[in-house]
Amino acid sequence: MMVRSPTVPRKVWKRVGNLYLSGLPMREVAAHLNTSIDAIAYVLRKTEVPRRSFAEAQRLVFETKTPSFHLRGSLSKKEKEVELTGAMLYWAEGYKRDTASGIDFANSDPEMINMFLQFLRARYVLNTNRLHCSVYCYKNQDLESLIKTWSRILGLSRRSFKNHYIKQNFKTDSRQLPYGVLHVRYNDKKLLQDVLNLIESYKRKYLLR
Repeated sequence: MMVRSPTVPRKVWKRVGNLYLSGLPMREVAAHLNTSIDAIAYVLRKTEVPRRSFAEAQRLVFETKTPSFHLRGSLSKKEKEVELTGAMLYWAEGYKRDTASGIDFANSDPEMINMFLQFLRARYVLNTNRLHCSVYCYKNQDLESLIKTWSRILGLSRRSFKNHYIKQNFKTDSRQLPYGVLHVRYNDKKLLQDVLNLIESYKRKYLLR
């Protein structure tokens, strides 16, 4: 096992700064030079290399992270139509805040949910382990029955359904959605970023100025 050096030789200090300024986090700079993060921090401080803010560091980590999906090749005319439809659906019904950790599309209409899933499958090759659905319903509704219904309609296995929400307070005379509301989620912020970029590209193409 290689022992890490507790210090960085002065002749290597410039390389420390160059590696850090190239975008590498201190942890990776330390790994490159077989030393500790504390030693790297000491060199950066002594050489007056500006330290990144937490937000900037998080951005760099995000940009260098490998996506869990990839884009499919050239799409057919019908697939391009599905892509446009899916982008508009997410623009209207999807969760788009910066705090989102990935895709979250919610609706009570099975056909709309099905169309959005077709969009995801047409544009992307996904890691199916990251795709799951959550049912939101009232406590007087049969959750297991709703899951079975959604599973049958969408052609998804029972394993794809988790993290459900049951609303406890309801009025017996209030309108209830027969299937509840289904959230389709995919946990990868880079997928959300790609969908949002796709929406922007269609807005630029079709919005009249």
